[in-house]
Amino acid sequence: MSFFGKMFGGKKEVAPTTGEAIQKLRETENMLIKKQEFLESKIEEELNTARKNASKNKRVALQALKKKKRLEKQLQQIDGTLSTIEMQREALESANTNTAVLTTMKNAADALKHAHQHMDVDKVHDMMDDIAEQQDVAKEISDAISNPVAFGADLDDEDLERELDELEQENFDKEIIGIPEPTPTLPEAPSEDLPEKAKEKKKAPPATTAAMADDDDPDVKQLLQWAN
Repeated sequence: MSFFGKMFGGKKEVAPTTGEAIQKLRETENMLIKKQEFLESKIEEELNTARKNASKNKRVALQALKKKKRLEKQLQQIDGTLSTIEMQREALESANTNTAVLTTMKNAADALKHAHQHMDVDKVHDMMDDIAEQQDVAKEISDAISNPVAFGADLDDEDLERELDELEQENFDKEIIGIPEPTPTLPEAPSEDLPEKAKEKKKAPPATTAAMADDDDPDVKQLLQWAN
């Protein structure tokens, strides 16, 4: 659409994308740089013309200097335009980068929202509590299995340790101190006669006593009765 169409409310054109605008600005920059190089070369030519005719033809030399001044003014305008275009292009590139970043972040947020749409925070907390509870149950089961309740639980550890200490002390006495083991002592044989032998002796009175005893003596009879 022409400039006058825009001024008088003609049909609005569709705004280009940032990529398209950046591309147009780059093309304009290249065109202005080429024109800038052309103006610089023309300025150099006019300066050489003025030098050559400075003493020979002042009119030509002055015309060349005037033309050089106009070219330098155009060159300054192009320099300003290039600076403006460069700043605009950098702003568009930054906006394009920001747009791409924001688009990527939005896509990531949408994906995260889609991943969490079937999740409930309260249910997740309940699930974690169940997991912790089951871990506690598994630990209790492991402790119960590893505890030897039915194997030797009736034994007293203190008694066993006491007996072990006695055995260690006994081995220490044998190996280090050299104390001999106590030998069992047998009872001594009695020096007196056994009751049976004593009885037999009592049954056989001495011959002198039998010969001297009087059958009619009551004391002798009592003694014989006691002996028999």
